[in-house]
This record gives sequence, C-alpha cells and structure tokens, in this order.
Amino acid sequence: MPPHLDELEKIYLWGLQVYGEKPGDYQAGVAGFGPEGDQEGWADFLAKARVVFEGYGNTPIVHWHHYERVKVDLYLSRYGDVDGIGQRVRRNLVDLLPITQRAIALPLSSYSLKAVERYVGFKRSQTEYGGDWAMAKYIEATETGDREARAEIMGEILTYNREDLAATWAVLDWLKARSR
Repeated sequence: MPPHLDELEKIYLWGLQVYGEKPGDYQAGVAGFGPEGDQEGWADFLAKARVVFEGYGNTPIVHWHHYERVKVDLYLSRYGDVDGIGQRVRRNLVDLLPITQRAIALPLSSYSLKAVERYVGFKRSQTEYGGDWAMAKYIEATETGDREARAEIMGEILTYNREDLAATWAVLDWLKARSR
C-alpha cells in the first residue's frame, strides 16, 4: 500500500444523521484517496457537523461504545480544531452502550450494536457488513484504479454506515419507549 494509506489510525468515514422530530439526511465526511485524504475527511466531517449544530443547536451526538470519542480525540490532536466544532462534537458525544447496559438486562451474549439491534427488531439491507468488512472494502477501494468500481464499493460502505446510524437510533427509540 502507498505510505499515505499505511495508517492504522486513519478514519475514512465520519457519518452523521439527525433523527427525531426534525430528521435530516444522512451525511458522510469521507476521506479522499490521496496523501491529504485523511485531513480532508476530518475537515469535511467538521463542516457537516457545523451545519448540524447551526440547524439543530447543541444536539447530542449519539454513538455506540467508546470508539467515536477515542477517534475524535485523536483527530483533534492530529489536525486541530480551528473554530471549535471538533470540541463541540466531543462535548456532545453520548455513548448509548453504557446507557443501554444500565437501563435493561437483555438475554444476549453480547451488547454489541449488531446483537442489540437484532433484538429490538432492526433489519439491515445488506447481507455482509461490519467494521472489519468495511475496512476490507475500503482497502479494496483504495487498491482499484477503476473509478466505477471504487464508487460502488464506497456506496456499499456508506450504506453500512447509514444503517449503523439508523440501528443506533432504533435502539435509542426502543429504550425510550420502554421508559414511558
């Protein structure tokens, strides 16, 4: 792999979607495929997060497990935060996993998002998906010179991410329904 792709800490996709009373469209800050792609993806994500904050105020950013917090911290230190949007994202992160674990005992061997989403009835459109799958597909996209093939692969990854966000919302919605 080219040196700019040989980075285990590279985030190639930052997905956002607003749910609730005033839902928004799925948005993704996607890293480019060149040497500056990583920083471009971070900048794209921050620009999209700014638009969300402008349209929805100081909204929580719900995610599953600690991964997002760790990666936001990494990127804040790696590329900075000229206008404070990254820090605002960081402050607004809400990890749904520990909330779920404290709220209800589920008859599952794991509290992974994939296990919990199935339990609450969320259905995905893809038969293959997952974090490892998405990373392998991204590597496949970087290694192809065929623009159409790359776009198709990235479309699959974006679908996976969009459905991850929808699954997280489905779990949150399910939990809220049980607390009434």
